[in-house]
Amino acid sequence: MSSTSSTKSKTPLNNQHRFSGASAVDLFCGVGGLTYGLIESGIPVNAGFDIDGSCRYAFESNNRTQFIERDIGKLTTKDVADQYPEDHFKILVGCAPCQPFSTYAQRYKDKIKDHRWNLLYSFARIIRGIEPEVISMENVPFLSKHEPFFELLATLKKMKYNVTYQNIHCESYGVPQKRTRLVLLASRIGHIDIIPPTHGPDNFMTVRDAIGHLERIEAGEFSEDDPLHRAQRLSELNKKRLLSSRPGGSWRDWDPDLVCPCHMKESGSSYASVYGRMSWDEPSPTITTNFFNYGSGRFGHPEQLRALSLREGAILQSFPADYQFRDPKEPVQFKRIATHIGNAVPVRLGRIIGESVINHLEGCLNA
Repeated sequence: MSSTSSTKSKTPLNNQHRFSGASAVDLFCGVGGLTYGLIESGIPVNAGFDIDGSCRYAFESNNRTQFIERDIGKLTTKDVADQYPEDHFKILVGCAPCQPFSTYAQRYKDKIKDHRWNLLYSFARIIRGIEPEVISMENVPFLSKHEPFFELLATLKKMKYNVTYQNIHCESYGVPQKRTRLVLLASRIGHIDIIPPTHGPDNFMTVRDAIGHLERIEAGEFSEDDPLHRAQRLSELNKKRLLSSRPGGSWRDWDPDLVCPCHMKESGSSYASVYGRMSWDEPSPTITTNFFNYGSGRFGHPEQLRALSLREGAILQSFPADYQFRDPKEPVQFKRIATHIGNAVPVRLGRIIGESVINHLEGCLNA
């Protein structure tokens, strides 16, 4: 069942410069990071599909397009084809849930079966059914080592797509975060590739650039101006640990009585970044779904006595500072919002993908 929100929200930048004659559909759209970036680049997005209905408000209110709650595994090709206007170049984008392909999950691949492995096969099935002119897929680098990815490549080759894929470093494209992602681009009308990096070590976007201006808050508090600029409470022990932490350091800098027993074991010795502080003048570490939890990674604020706020995590994912993740009439659900943010495609990466697609289409049409 589809529904278009009437909630008023700003339109993404450059939306008025949409590429004429092409439009996209976003599978596994979540709260709209990829969609927002595509719209910023100039590509209209006609709809987003996702099984998680709690993403609807954020997707629709920020992107002014429809969210369709549907299991991608049960999606028909007609469901998707109906979202494209006639005579438009069809752009199909998607980021299947990456947890099954993560490095962590691979340690237990013989012990667990995850139905999400099959979602990439569903993506390929939809490609065969609608034959989009351009395809983009984003996921974790480890995906390229698995059979579902090999079969997707075989499908695209059989359908005569021009395909490129590579692992890209998001900080090289203006995301204030160290995040490596696999980006695949495919086209039926010519060679396609991602645009060259836009940033280098001398001008990476840093934590200071991204969140240094935000209001100071304490652990367990939030800003009166922005309910999502709120930080989780800290235990007294974790406050002592954070006080003993330096930006870029680790728990190895602490007094022994502050160190977790599990880290004293050989199996825990490699987890040096947990309970760490970020550095102001570097991109942040990868923003996960637990970025609000001080003990889940290097998620301590560079100088304040707290972990990252929800808003800070979103900005480090390159969402606009006023992106709405919940209906204002609803309470802030910390874990749910953090999961939405951590699972999202960084908006800036979405824009880079969109610009790559536009460059490709313009080059092919003007050749």
